[in-house]
Amino acid sequence: MATKFSLTPITDLPISIKTFPKHPQAIRLFPLLPLNSPSSHYFFKRKAPSSQSLSVSNAVTEQFVESTQDSETTSLSSPSSSKVVFVVGGTGGVGQLIVASLLNRNIKSRLLIRNPEKATALFGEHDEDKLKVFKGDTRNPEDLDPSVFEGVTHVICCMGTTAFPSKRWDGDNTPERTDWEGLRNLVLALPPSVKRIVLVSSVGVTKFNELPWSIMNLFGVLKYKKMGEDFLRNSGLPFTIIRAGRLTDGPYTSYDLNTLLKATSGERRAVLVDQGDKLVGEVSRLVVAEACIQALDIDCTEGQIYEINSVQGEGPGSDTQKWKELFRAAHKS
Repeated sequence: MATKFSLTPITDLPISIKTFPKHPQAIRLFPLLPLNSPSSHYFFKRKAPSSQSLSVSNAVTEQFVESTQDSETTSLSSPSSSKVVFVVGGTGGVGQLIVASLLNRNIKSRLLIRNPEKATALFGEHDEDKLKVFKGDTRNPEDLDPSVFEGVTHVICCMGTTAFPSKRWDGDNTPERTDWEGLRNLVLALPPSVKRIVLVSSVGVTKFNELPWSIMNLFGVLKYKKMGEDFLRNSGLPFTIIRAGRLTDGPYTSYDLNTLLKATSGERRAVLVDQGDKLVGEVSRLVVAEACIQALDIDCTEGQIYEINSVQGEGPGSDTQKWKELFRAAHKS
């Protein structure tokens, strides 16, 4: 039996572009005003952005009209968090929201991306202790040097590509190379000290030979995602797998920042969590991003696979206790 609650939209992200050095090395991002407002249920009146650029400073020029805050949410914002979260796929639709939320919570983040320029364009410049960017590609094992994972405590993997041939397949970015080979390389490279890896997958992966899933799987996307899931499950690493429904409410590519900044779950803030690959429906990218971050520290999610949808109604926002209740309820369904 699925349970439902709500999610809070993420505030503005920055733009600012720099030139980065080429190939595997850490990219230093210089200090900028931190996103240190506590994560709460907020409603904003947005001031018109400057014609020069959008930056993190927009976050502190927001006028708070209403705000309700709980102690669970405040603890997530603590600048003393000992977590260091390594995000793979951090410039994709869900990944952008995950990284923005981690920064907003003052959680140290590490990114592995093919084009580091996107990181500063999306997230602004930060001290590298808060945000360190590595140029690399999980399809290339040599890019996954142990030094990349130094100090990392948790991992969120939300990389992927389109189910059908598209421009995103350019450069051999196919489901087989990304969802299977890339994930396998990542799992093999992770140190055993990692406390949790959260993987974003898809509903329907266990039914890729059945209609209507077989249509979506014409080019193997569900099959390769399932192969990746199985490899992670058998790796011995502590994992949580979030199988998302059809993604909505956010950017459909990582190239449209204006869409990202307008991302909102609207009235679809309620969250359905289930197990057994039974859910069929849609889910807000904001909901998926929040589920990944919450799963990092909720003990009962370790070794579990969940399907997640979002529907009209209120829900958990960033309240950890409500997310615990959702995940636990799914175990009984």
